[in-house]
Amino acid sequence: MALSKNKNNKLFYSIGEVAAEVGVNESTLRYWETVFKQIAPQKGVNGVRRYTKDDLQQVKLVHHLVKEKGMTLAGAQTYLKGRGKLEQTEIDAVVIERLRSIRAELIGLRDALDEL
Repeated sequence: MALSKNKNNKLFYSIGEVAAEVGVNESTLRYWETVFKQIAPQKGVNGVRRYTKDDLQQVKLVHHLVKEKGMTLAGAQTYLKGRGKLEQTEIDAVVIERLRSIRAELIGLRDALDEL
């Protein structure tokens, strides 16, 4: 589920919005915060997490490394160590790879439907 157009202008996202965008549980995001120092949403006085666009991109990169590339958490930590903020080229590479996998899946579905 993608964030709607009006949400693209938001400064902060809730943990539920980020979880839905990435496709993981909120508890997974909270755990990743303890494992990856790159994921550090702001917390209000009541403890509610507020993710920025940069936080969202970091979460997407961790998701890509762990869930799509199959890296272990330790492997993803090693990969991310010393990198700091994401560079635009890394974001573009993640997006392009994700789009290619979606395209391949859609082509497979189309072919399956053509056989019917």
